[in-house]
Amino acid sequence: MNKILALTYSFLILIQSFNINLDDISKINALIDHAQFHKEMYGDSFFDFLAEHYGEARDDHESDHKEHKDLPFKDNHHMCTHINLSFISPNISFKISNEVFIEIPFNFFYKESFTSFEKPSVFQPPKHA
Repeated sequence: MNKILALTYSFLILIQSFNINLDDISKINALIDHAQFHKEMYGDSFFDFLAEHYGEARDDHESDHKEHKDLPFKDNHHMCTHINLSFISPNISFKISNEVFIEIPFNFFYKESFTSFEKPSVFQPPKHA
């Protein structure tokens, strides 16, 4: 049961990612009718029809018919794109220099601070008698 539910939700998310709404589904008949019109009038195949209405030739063909506003997937939210631009300065130069290692002289001397001149402390651990 869990797998069926997961597959159902995955399919629902997939369909929603296509951004298809009910208004577009109701306009599918207009798409098919207009494709038939292009086939009869101009002899266009279905792929030619899609290229003229949704491809690169869309701007040239847009003003030819008044039925274009009734076609599905013509909403502005379907044309939304996100562009990520990276601005890189072309004048990047790296200077690699080989500097001579200078040895630091050894001037550190440690002397333990123990002296026998200190008096023994009063608090000593007990000694064996």
